[in-house]
Amino acid sequence: MELLHLRYFVAVAEELNFSAAARKLHMAASPLSQRIKDLEHELGRQLFDRSTHHVALTDAGSALLPMARDVLDRVGSIRWRLDQAAKPARSTVFVGMPAGVHPVLRARLGVLADRVGERFEVKRWPGTTADLVAAVKDGRLALTLARLPVQEASLETLHVMTERLGAVVPADRFENRESVKLADLADLAYAKSPEEILPAYFEQLDRQLDELGIKKRIQLSNTGYQGTSEIVSSGLGFSVSMLDEDSAMHGYRLENVAVLPFEDFRAQLDTGLLWRRDRGAQDIAEIVEAARGIFPEPVVR
Repeated sequence: MELLHLRYFVAVAEELNFSAAARKLHMAASPLSQRIKDLEHELGRQLFDRSTHHVALTDAGSALLPMARDVLDRVGSIRWRLDQAAKPARSTVFVGMPAGVHPVLRARLGVLADRVGERFEVKRWPGTTADLVAAVKDGRLALTLARLPVQEASLETLHVMTERLGAVVPADRFENRESVKLADLADLAYAKSPEEILPAYFEQLDRQLDELGIKKRIQLSNTGYQGTSEIVSSGLGFSVSMLDEDSAMHGYRLENVAVLPFEDFRAQLDTGLLWRRDRGAQDIAEIVEAARGIFPEPVVR
């Protein structure tokens, strides 16, 4: 018995008309009738009652029909079942997440995770930019978001976001102000967040502010971003952070704290997605390609 015999039988059983079944199978009625007779001979059962104007299933034909359909369904599913069986298991991929990642950027990473979801399960891993970059270099993480600049020749960088920065100031002192000049801040100390959590860009920013006349400093340690907000809220100094109200960094703001744009100073924080060059051409190439599609240009906030 061949599969074609079963396919011919099912077609006739569904149409109960040899001519209609033959058209469905793209063949002539005469050879179709002969194939059905061959099948009946092999099974030793009559499958159809035939007359000039009537075709009906016999009891044996009615019993065979669900069995034949099941066999054909199983054979028809072999291709996708094989694809499923041969497809490599989903790999878990960790992506580093520094503090204060913008919600829009976090949402885009969710899109990336969905896009590669058949092959990869994407998990987030927290840390400072320095620690996360080191983890990508030694292979503990596949990719990471990182505050730029990052100078590592072994790593590839995709610029994914630019965030404008403003002055974080005591709200009561700058009440009704929509912006500030550097001269307005000269008598306040620049409150620097702990160095262990501070992106490298802020070292450049610190030097720029010093060159432009902001000389006083308060260097915090072991306090996190909340400590900087305490200094500003108390009126002891100012800081620099993201202007966008939707930024996650605004979660650290306390009472009597406002973020205002600079009138005479431009500052921005860039974020990149980083991975090892050799891995981007091999095991995570699919993720890298998807990321380039999701971030054709950096998001600007």
